[in-house]
Amino acid sequence: MTGGATGIGAAIKQQLLDGGHQVIVVDIKDADIIADLSTSEGRMAAVAAIREKAPQGLDGYVPCAGLGPSVNPPSLITKVNFFGAVETLEALKDLLVLKQGNVVMISSNSAPMGADAAYVDACLALDETKACAIVDEIGEPQNAYGGSKLALTRWMRRNSTAYAAQGVRLNAIAPGIIQTPLSDKVMADEKLGKMMKDFGDTVPVGSLGQPEQIADAVSFMLSEKASFMCGSVIFVDGGHDAMLRPDQF
Repeated sequence: MTGGATGIGAAIKQQLLDGGHQVIVVDIKDADIIADLSTSEGRMAAVAAIREKAPQGLDGYVPCAGLGPSVNPPSLITKVNFFGAVETLEALKDLLVLKQGNVVMISSNSAPMGADAAYVDACLALDETKACAIVDEIGEPQNAYGGSKLALTRWMRRNSTAYAAQGVRLNAIAPGIIQTPLSDKVMADEKLGKMMKDFGDTVPVGSLGQPEQIADAVSFMLSEKASFMCGSVIFVDGGHDAMLRPDQF
């Protein structure tokens, strides 16, 4: 997995370890493999290190590394959230095929909330230079974040059939507001903080989510209990998506 040092990733890592699994973590700190997934060179270095540690194949992959909308420049969000996830997954596909492994992408309930269409299309065309140029020109990190998650989810849906034909299931979890260092940083942001806090106050179940609640869903989707799930997007957001889009599913 990537992004296992803090927040949701750390909870996923711990739950998998508690379940007796061997977990290889890629992150920029406190990880088995230290790599910067904002660059193609860093992504390929991470892939090479994973291959060295797991030449026999992978039972699963969770590309969890991600940046929130408080980051500048906005293109950094694009590089990690979308291209870091997709490029590493594609490069590790053969290892997943070897063991009929399962993949859980980390989407967001922000994905359906609107993003620049040209930006999303550039991501899906795997044109990193163009996608980054578009979001930096727009200059809105929230657009970069939501768009990166929308593109990631569409990419997963579009590729789930081809992966399934080789025995690998692709699914995605779409968390809502989860109490993590990332969300704390957004809430402390001068521009985004009040909006984030106000949005958090509207969670239907009455509270912010905890990383362990996302880890529960990820663990399930990696397991054989989810063996008939493929190309699915599961919202784990306290009811926010249903509240905002009651007729869309």
